[in-house]
Parts: sequence; C-alpha cells; structure tokens
Amino acid sequence: MGVEGCTKCIKYMLFFFNFIFWLAGCVILGVSLWLRHDNKTSSLLELKYEGTEAPSTFYISVYILIAVGAVMMFVGFLGCYGAIQESQCLLGTFFACLVILFACEVAAGIWGFMNKDKISKELITFYDSVYDNGISNIDSEQRQAAATVLKVFHETLNCCGKGGIFSVATMWISDTCPKDKKISDNCHTKIRELFSEKIYLIGIAALVVAVIMIFEMIFSMVLCCGIRNSPVY
Repeated sequence: MGVEGCTKCIKYMLFFFNFIFWLAGCVILGVSLWLRHDNKTSSLLELKYEGTEAPSTFYISVYILIAVGAVMMFVGFLGCYGAIQESQCLLGTFFACLVILFACEVAAGIWGFMNKDKISKELITFYDSVYDNGISNIDSEQRQAAATVLKVFHETLNCCGKGGIFSVATMWISDTCPKDKKISDNCHTKIRELFSEKIYLIGIAALVVAVIMIFEMIFSMVLCCGIRNSPVY
C-alpha cells in the first residue's frame, strides 16, 4: 500500500505539475531551437564585414536556453517517476535539482534584465560601422561588400538607414533599400523591436516555469514527508 488521503491527492497533483513542467521543457527547447534557426535573426547575426562579425551574445543566450529545456525535460521525468513510485530518494533528488534550476533561473533573469538592451546595441553598432564605412569608402570592392551587408539588414527588417540627421539619402544607400521604403524608415528602431519581442517571449516563458517550480518544490517536500510518516513504511 502507498500513501492515503490528502497525501495521495498531493502525489497526483505533483505528477500533474511535473507533467506540465516536462511539457514546459519541451516548449522551451522548441522555442530556443526556433530562435536559433529563425530566418530574421540568423541572417543578421551570421553577417561578416572586413573580418568583423555580428555580436554573438544572442546565440549564447539561446544555447543556454536549449540546455535549460533539455534539463527541464529530464527533471520533469524524474519528478513524475518519483511521485508514482513514492520514492523518497528520487523525490529528494528532484527537489535538489529544482532548487538548483530555480537559483539559475533567478540569476539568469537578473543578468537578462541588466543586459536586455545589450544585444540590440551591439547589432546597431555593427550596422552603423558598416553603414559609415560604406559611405566614406571610395574603394568600389569595399563599398560593394558594405552594400551586401546593408542589403541583408534592409530586406530582413524592411527598413533603410539610421534615422535622424545621419540618414541623408544617397543613391548608393538607396540601392540597398527595399523598393517600397524610404531612407527615413529607421533600422535602429527595427533592430530594437526585433530583439525586444524575443526577450519578452523568453521572459514570459521563464515566469511561467518559475511559478510551476515553486508549486513542485512545495508538493515534493509534502509528499516526501507523507511517505516518511506513512504507517505502511
């Protein structure tokens, strides 16, 4: 015989939350793989100009998310199995893994909040350097290389130029822009919008997972205590 009464109810609630946690791990893994292979971000972050590469901070964050999703799937399975088997050892291991994951998520959240604009700023700096070098450079080959990079930016983000007083239309810059866009359609704004949308998506997913983890830690400890105090053991 296993646990009875309220403890049995908690056992199945823990199993349910662990199943949701496992699904959340699947979703995070899927979303992070989508972010890694998304056409917009990939086309921009894989650009090179005169040996200078676009910033890789975004991809580092995505690789961390891929690892987190995989670990969550493993921990979710561990919790489900431990709850069904009513194993104190598995539940204790599950609780320890949750505490470590929760601490890592809080640390990652603080770091992400403090550096939320870093990715877009780095990419804007890269764009500006290519833009300025293209305008100031009289060498046709170097100007063509800059035009190729800028064209990827402009067509991917459907924008043209830097905006403000620096976005004076020239024939050379206009040739890299989408035909239905004007030089006043600011690429700086488009870059910020692109990464802001993705950061909010990651933030919402992290918040949902954190709430689930709190409930799981409570239920796992209650179930573990119930198993220990059960007269059948």
